[in-house]
Amino acid sequence: MDPAVHGEAGGEDAIRSAMRHRLRNAVINVVPVVGFTLSFALTHRLAVALALALAAGAVVCVYRAVRREPVRGALGALGLVCVAGALAAGTGQATSFFLPSLLLHAVMAVVSAVMLLLGWPPMGVVVGLITKEGNGWRRCRVRRRAFTRGNLVVFAGNLKMLAIQIPLFLSGRTVALGAVDVLGPIVIALSALLGWRVYRRVLGGHRCGRHDHRLTVVADPAVRREPAPGGDRRGGGARFADATARAGEVHLAGPTGEHLVPAAAHRLVHRAPDAPTPAVE
Repeated sequence: MDPAVHGEAGGEDAIRSAMRHRLRNAVINVVPVVGFTLSFALTHRLAVALALALAAGAVVCVYRAVRREPVRGALGALGLVCVAGALAAGTGQATSFFLPSLLLHAVMAVVSAVMLLLGWPPMGVVVGLITKEGNGWRRCRVRRRAFTRGNLVVFAGNLKMLAIQIPLFLSGRTVALGAVDVLGPIVIALSALLGWRVYRRVLGGHRCGRHDHRLTVVADPAVRREPAPGGDRRGGGARFADATARAGEVHLAGPTGEHLVPAAAHRLVHRAPDAPTPAVE
């Protein structure tokens, strides 16, 4: 198999795995928000809702620890719940519980817009980190355009969430805001999946590694063949090297093994990736 194709297939698998993991974590991380929203809808008591949200966050951390999963994400979510609870308790307004999430979505929207304008779509940066490619994707104009269009889908989903959350927050509709906040991480994860599909559609069959011109070295018939190094020029079982041109390089098969043919004795010919290899004269 072509190593470039194999690497791309491995990258695809890593990205799909990361997306599934992200979606699963999104579902788990909204458990405290579900607890807060349901308890407040049933009791309308802020203290009860906060206690249930903190308990749900602690349960999520224990669940991940039991499954021996990294608990950093769960601890981060629990910390966010603690900050949200402190804001709600300090202001006495249940809607303040959702203020950190609202600010997070706003920051994500601003950062995404700036990075898109600078030609650094966040989707490309994240994919580069997942596949260990780094910023290599920026050298390909086709991939930059595909990442930008895919990232626009995620950006649109983020803006849609803000357009729904801000009016609910300003009007003080806690239960409705909680329901939207529960769906927020799931919507972002699904928009990332849709954005990835847009990226693949724009990319089409493009493969960066296959569009580089390869050089085929063909033996020049005007140049006298030389014996392989180590051979006896005076006879006595002397073996002349056989030049074979393939995949842009020439090997000499002689008594001392294979070695590259001197460039002066051959002419370089450009050929298309799928063109047949010229015969050696």
